[in-house]
Amino acid sequence: QVQLVESGGGLVQPGGSLRLSCAASGSSFSIYDMGWYRQAPGKRRELVATIPSDGSTNYADSVKGRFTISKDNAKNTVYLQMNSLKPEDTAVYFCNANGVYIPGSYFSLWGQGTQVTVSS
Repeated sequence: QVQLVESGGGLVQPGGSLRLSCAASGSSFSIYDMGWYRQAPGKRRELVATIPSDGSTNYADSVKGRFTISKDNAKNTVYLQMNSLKPEDTAVYFCNANGVYIPGSYFSLWGQGTQVTVSS
């Protein structure tokens, strides 16, 4: 089984930065794409950024120019560098990974979530 472990959340002042990490661990699997989503209280989970296996990136309009997603394929780890944070970025951030077990079936997994709070 593949597991996702997230780290890097916390409390930061407006204008500050945080870096989230999400590592996939297990055996006999291949990941196609990874991404970050977030869910604020009372709101639906929304896409923040994704990075498919070809290395291209996709961002929500609200974070373009401020957040950067990257991936270390050798470590099966995805990162989210968040700069110029705003109070409206406050949410629980979830990592997502889509891939396939070898041999076997496709999977879509979620991390446990990490809290990001932007407040003075």
